[in-house]
Amino acid sequence: MSAGAARPRVVAIIQARMASSRLPGKVLEELAGRPVLTWMMTRARRASTVDEVVVATTTDPSDDPIAALCQGQGYPHTRGSMHDVLDRYYQTARQFEAEVIVRLTGDCPLIDPDLINQAVETLLNSDPPYDFVANRLPAERSTPIGLDTEVCTFAALQAAWQHADQPYQREHVMPYLYEQPGRFNTHLIHYQPDYGHLRWTVDTPEDLVLLRRIVDHFEERDDFSWRQVIELFEQHPELAQINAQVQHKGYHDSDERAAGDA
Repeated sequence: MSAGAARPRVVAIIQARMASSRLPGKVLEELAGRPVLTWMMTRARRASTVDEVVVATTTDPSDDPIAALCQGQGYPHTRGSMHDVLDRYYQTARQFEAEVIVRLTGDCPLIDPDLINQAVETLLNSDPPYDFVANRLPAERSTPIGLDTEVCTFAALQAAWQHADQPYQREHVMPYLYEQPGRFNTHLIHYQPDYGHLRWTVDTPEDLVLLRRIVDHFEERDDFSWRQVIELFEQHPELAQINAQVQHKGYHDSDERAAGDA
């Protein structure tokens, strides 16, 4: 971003739906009496680089409870395609006049505002400008699963929306931006030490058990940082074993139902 230029409007979009093969309704599972999605909204809104946080759910009736939660809590939200999540993002970005988009997934209640800020600032301050910045890629990560943050420009998102033609590209939103070297100017943020083996998302019953243990440790506060959770794991390494056997899904693992919807 050049000196004197107006700061782009940054919108974080949380994709969320009730359908899940391993833990149906996971985004509304409770942590300390509050839904996972509420934890996400609360924590993402603390990112100083983000102008607005929006939930993007689907038009499927099964996602009416998500829309109802958003309406009841006053969360901005949209409804779109169940499986063409790229279109859901693009339409939401247009509606909320996003110039920079932060992609978050609704099963990451420990999302960290400092990591969001770092990713956004990396993109905004890049010269030559980046089209896409992330703290993880499918084959490489150094932060725990569950802190995933992807940031891109609206122009890059629009290009993906126009040209991505594989079901997994539509379902996982941003593979078109990073899977072919040179297509876009991309950047992966690395962290040391490497904590990419840890899993803090909510996608299985084991994950939910672990997250509840973490939240209980912090006495139901929601303002702890990811570094404080790392300290907890260093003090209690047995925590990592609770969901250590869970296999993380790859970005080529498209929902088999997506073919007719993408």
